[in-house]
Amino acid sequence: MIDLGVSKLALIAVVALVVVGPERLPKVARMVGNLFGRAQRYMAEVRSEVNRQIELDEFKKLREESAAAMKDVENSLHATAQEANYNLSDQGNDQSTTTSYDAGLMDLSIDDRKVYRDALRQGRDSWRVKRSARPIWFKHSAGVRARVQSGAARVKRFRRVVP
Repeated sequence: MIDLGVSKLALIAVVALVVVGPERLPKVARMVGNLFGRAQRYMAEVRSEVNRQIELDEFKKLREESAAAMKDVENSLHATAQEANYNLSDQGNDQSTTTSYDAGLMDLSIDDRKVYRDALRQGRDSWRVKRSARPIWFKHSAGVRARVQSGAARVKRFRRVVP
């Protein structure tokens, strides 16, 4: 880098004073300072963009590696599940493709199957999903009541006991 000592800076200031003049020197110094600040901000922005691109490339590689690992795990689990179904089936032939969930549903009547499937519902309208949509800590910090009671339950809870 450029080695600027106090003596060199003083020499530059004296030359600038002679060349520019004492009236315009503060304006020129302010303009040079602004340009120097812009150059520093631009260099910092370029440096951060390069770092961001490097991190993005590393993240893409990590994501591809994790996707490959997940695919391997999924394939091994699927193969293990098929093998277990084949070993656990009574006849060991075509029934190995049915899952334990479907096999359990075969024993139920049609109406019972519908009720059982509705009880296992995990969709957007599920009570369990709606209840856990926001964490309890967020509800406390935002002032949202997490445990809401009906009016009758509240009266019962706070009613004085008369002996």
